[in-house]
Amino acid sequence: MCGIVGYMGKRNAYDVLIQGLKRLEYRGYDSAGIALEGSDGRLRVYKAKGKVADLERAVEGQDISGTMGIAHTRWATHGVPNNVNAHPQCSQSGSIALVHNGTIENYGLLKTALMQQGYTFKSETDTEVLVQLIEYVKETNHCNLFNAVRESLRQIEGAYAIAVMEKDNPDTIVAARKSSPLVVGIGEDETILASDATPIVAFTNKVVYLQDNEIAVIHRDRPLQVLSLETNHPAPVDIKTLQMSVAQLEKGGYDTFMLKEIFEQPETLRDCIRGRIVDDGARVVLSGVLQNKQKFLDVNRIVIVACGTSWHAALIGKHIIQDMCKIPVEVEYASEFRYSGPVITDKDIVIAISQSGETADTLAAIQLAKNKGAFVYGICNVVGASIPRNTDSGTYIHVGPEIGVASTKAFTGQVTVLTLLALCAGQVRGTVDAGTVRTVAQALARIPDTVRDVLKLDEEIQKLSRTFTYAHNFLYLGRGYNYPTALEGALKLKEISYIHAEGYPAAEMKHGPIALIDSEMPTIIIAPTDSLYDKVVNNVQQVKSRGGVVVAIVNPGNTAMQEMADYCLEIPEVPECLTPIVASVPLQLLAYYIAKNKRRNVDQPRNLAKSVTVE
Repeated sequence: MCGIVGYMGKRNAYDVLIQGLKRLEYRGYDSAGIALEGSDGRLRVYKAKGKVADLERAVEGQDISGTMGIAHTRWATHGVPNNVNAHPQCSQSGSIALVHNGTIENYGLLKTALMQQGYTFKSETDTEVLVQLIEYVKETNHCNLFNAVRESLRQIEGAYAIAVMEKDNPDTIVAARKSSPLVVGIGEDETILASDATPIVAFTNKVVYLQDNEIAVIHRDRPLQVLSLETNHPAPVDIKTLQMSVAQLEKGGYDTFMLKEIFEQPETLRDCIRGRIVDDGARVVLSGVLQNKQKFLDVNRIVIVACGTSWHAALIGKHIIQDMCKIPVEVEYASEFRYSGPVITDKDIVIAISQSGETADTLAAIQLAKNKGAFVYGICNVVGASIPRNTDSGTYIHVGPEIGVASTKAFTGQVTVLTLLALCAGQVRGTVDAGTVRTVAQALARIPDTVRDVLKLDEEIQKLSRTFTYAHNFLYLGRGYNYPTALEGALKLKEISYIHAEGYPAAEMKHGPIALIDSEMPTIIIAPTDSLYDKVVNNVQQVKSRGGVVVAIVNPGNTAMQEMADYCLEIPEVPECLTPIVASVPLQLLAYYIAKNKRRNVDQPRNLAKSVTVE
């Protein structure tokens, strides 16, 4: 989950690295550090507990010259957040510095062995073990930095993306990856490496995505060299062109990235849909499905694996795929999938969903599914990420960079793509009639404008949020397609306001949660006028009869619900399968304004990071 960045070129490295850390801070923000090459023949390492701004304050008045360096923003795994555990970690002699994203599983054994060789350790991190091992291998084998790194990594078990530099070698950075992302940007007389492309785009749009078990050597005056960690043979240097702009990485006049991303949804959904609904809604075109028709014709079962918000999108996808395609669908937490003894065959399709495309548990689930012969389909936002590179086919959601840790536009993009997939696969299989396709597809084509109308509730929700700012618990209820919407609404509130909230299928309330209902526990109920509306009415009545306060998400003209509920937020009426997209937007805004009222850092909530690249 940490962010790493490195630079070699003609610019002042500190400026590039600090800017890069700010771009990567959504990946971790409990400490930060930087190492710079020194003209005096030593490494200058500066570290600070806290955010990148704290690091900037810590280096005020220090020597920050130099044209090569590495830097890190941390989400703690081994060792509490403090200056000692912050990266870069240095070897015992101080000659080698290393930054690392990932976890080294056998660090305990390696640490014991190194201590027996006389090495001492200052930090609690697994990363210090790796940099000490590199120094030990280098001194024992009398080899250069590249060979020391390569040999050390062959002894490592776990996940890593690393960048390494040494004081006696001011023209070389060695980088490598396994199960953690690493991108190398190739500019004009300069090279930038980072955990993702966001720090790179300001300098070049030419990038190389390192593959697992590849090691890269960045020289000041030679082309990028990439080799296989196992064979030491050269690997292809496949240069890609970024489809990203610096403007997408700025707040654009909004107070926070999260609010910007909520309000971007009309545009991002339009980008997500563009070119995929044709002939006035008569056909839905997803190349990942159409190019693999036989897989969708022969499939016995679909298994969707995902984590967090993506798991909620998967639950909605299960409902619509079963409706449209008449295929049994299971949804699994990716983190539990490979430990549950899954029975997977070559007649299964496994759909993996991840905004970042780097989620460690989801990548592990993909590998297991492929090993068992399943056809694996990826749904991802980040072009060139590990999941699209490791799946058989897939679809990008195309919602642009999402910087806020709490996902908003990626969630609605994922639900949109799952809807398109269900419609397209249903047409391939002949299990959905033309009238249904046209009705849903046309409504989906209008969804950007529908969401724009929902965003007009902003001022009303901002006022409503003041009523609930000091609530200690919330209950979110929904049925059918909107049970997962309730889960997602509750998660948003928990993530950014730190208020305890639970999402439930509305009918399950009477099987336990109803015991919690009182005047101090608000209930958010998603109640569009759909096939389950009458059932939801009963749930509202049960809450009200026990003194509960109800906020209802309703369709226009629902006077009966307005008389029962304490507060109503009206959303436009859409086909039932599309209500999660529309209903989730007011829930995003409500969570956002409650968190702002509580003076929370909504873009960087405590203990969380955007991309979970470790188990």
